[in-house]
Amino acid sequence: MALKNNRLKTNQAGAFYVDSSCIDCGSCWQIDPKHFARKENNSYVHTQPNGKKEVHKALLALLDCPVAAIGIQEKISEVLSNDIFPILVYKHLSGDVYYCGWSSKRSYGASSWLILRPEGNILIDSPRWSPPLAREIRRMGGVSQMFLTHRDDVADHALWAKAFNCERWIHKEDADAAPEAEKLVLGIDPLLIGKTLKLIPSPGHTAGSIVILLGEHRQILFSGDHLWWNPEKEVLVASKRYCWWNWSEQLKSVQRLLDLDVKWLLPGHGHAHMFKKGEWKKALEKTLRFHKIITD
Repeated sequence: MALKNNRLKTNQAGAFYVDSSCIDCGSCWQIDPKHFARKENNSYVHTQPNGKKEVHKALLALLDCPVAAIGIQEKISEVLSNDIFPILVYKHLSGDVYYCGWSSKRSYGASSWLILRPEGNILIDSPRWSPPLAREIRRMGGVSQMFLTHRDDVADHALWAKAFNCERWIHKEDADAAPEAEKLVLGIDPLLIGKTLKLIPSPGHTAGSIVILLGEHRQILFSGDHLWWNPEKEVLVASKRYCWWNWSEQLKSVQRLLDLDVKWLLPGHGHAHMFKKGEWKKALEKTLRFHKIITD
């Protein structure tokens, strides 16, 4: 629970605030960049919400915070139900995509995603265990398979697997993080699951990192901690600073994604981004030129 006495000085004066327990995971400014941002290794409120819709959005960020570092100093009349998550992000021919919310401290506030499909719903990475979220997902058809992009973001996977009796997939190289997982991805060859879902091993950030591709054309890429978007610099980011295993292998993994037709990038950390047709390859080439993997 956020404490008023620990309110960060960077917050704009007003009802909402972030306190010193913030772990700089970024979940608040991913949900509500209009009011939250990052500064000096913490998030803060840069603009106070005004009106019912803006207050509602800020309350979503409060509910999602994995360490309860967001507080409300004044009485707010808006009431936010715990059942508000998951939130629809994008409707796709291969399945509607939802943001799960309820970010977990165990995965440093990483995003998790739910895909609704007639052949069975899919959970990508694990939110923290939440009975309200579980009730809502059950109402939406449950979960048949869970795909864990890497060892960092497994969170409460065991509780979700037990609740929905779903199969869990993880790469063999990261399997010690989820030793009960029913299915293992092996090697670096892409693995097609059904007609429109592909697991692409992308070693680098961790030895067993994978990205997940939804759709055959104008695809959605769930990138875990492999790639994310920087809106200030308008570039795709592959980070050496946050590479826990092998940086040169990570860059090779990035290069293998050049021929995809990505429309939406949905990462575990950092900003999501929509690409116009043809922009994905140009953006990825720019990143690889920066790291001197390809040259003009």
